[in-house]
Amino acid sequence: MFAKAMQSAHHPILAQIIPIRRCNLACTYCNEFDNFSPPVPTPVMLRRIDRLAELGTTIITLSGGEPTLHPDLDTIIRRIRDHGAIATIITNGYLLTRDRILRLNRAGLDYLQISIDNVEPDETSKKSLKVLDRKLEWLAKHAEFGVTINSVLGSGVRNPEDAIQVAEHARRRGFTSTVGILHDHHGQLQPLEPSHQRVYQHILRFAGSLFSFAHFDEFQQNISRGLANDWHCRAGGRFLYVCEDGLVHYCSQQRGHPGLALEDYSLADLKREAERTKGCAPLCTISCVHQTAMLDSFRENPSATLAGILARRRDRDPSFRPPALVGILSWMFLEPKRRGLFGRFALRALGVKPGPTSPR
Repeated sequence: MFAKAMQSAHHPILAQIIPIRRCNLACTYCNEFDNFSPPVPTPVMLRRIDRLAELGTTIITLSGGEPTLHPDLDTIIRRIRDHGAIATIITNGYLLTRDRILRLNRAGLDYLQISIDNVEPDETSKKSLKVLDRKLEWLAKHAEFGVTINSVLGSGVRNPEDAIQVAEHARRRGFTSTVGILHDHHGQLQPLEPSHQRVYQHILRFAGSLFSFAHFDEFQQNISRGLANDWHCRAGGRFLYVCEDGLVHYCSQQRGHPGLALEDYSLADLKREAERTKGCAPLCTISCVHQTAMLDSFRENPSATLAGILARRRDRDPSFRPPALVGILSWMFLEPKRRGLFGRFALRALGVKPGPTSPR
């Protein structure tokens, strides 16, 4: 993903695609589901995966609704992997069984995110540690893919301290833990209350890898304090959200923009929408969109971006020393001429095409 992003400025790094809008739960803070929609027909889903591959998409995430409700989920995952893209799922975890996990292994799933918002289910969310811990046990024992446990902090969460217990439990199971910040129904900022802010800062100390998107935290730090971010959103270009109707949107909270059919989406569309200034960007809380922009920060301003990441990590942990690999990667990728040489070598070694293949 990194090598390809350094080489090409005009392919989607990440696309979220909806195989079914229906969900088996009804969390009160969520506006991304209904209780009646049928699954997208499998042949239609496969054509959409093929089109994303033609555009050069590196990561394809199946979201919803609840994607495990789709009867042919394994077939869809295999199609993603057949194209050499990274296959991921965002799920509430309720429908995971040992057999379901083994089937995801066989399909080639790379990564799964499961949301757990509290220790005991309440009126806001049924995605609780009490209900889902058996699923986590099965995942720890059987999953051959990466697993992240994510919690949401915000005014709708009754016991924000639960997020600490969830994060600690996830890490004991061997999983990565992350925390998100609740947004309104336009993806806009809802600043954290002081009690939630303390929980967020506590979880942030669970340091992961240096370049982990979960710990690229300047964006989230500003949001947690009610501050705007100065950044350029590249949604519609580097990040795509493809709804159940096959239309491309900026993200789950900006549906209707640009609202173009994926089958007709072109390289010109990718370039235009990535360059377009979005008025919603300063107060946006959609971290996955910002994470894709981080890679372009590396490509466009590599030294300053790396220096910022190292400085923020040292602020959290004064004893931190960058691993030797950071120095090697800095030498290989931060100077433009070497970046081109080593980037092309990395892509060839990985068998990855450098960008969109569509002539449109």
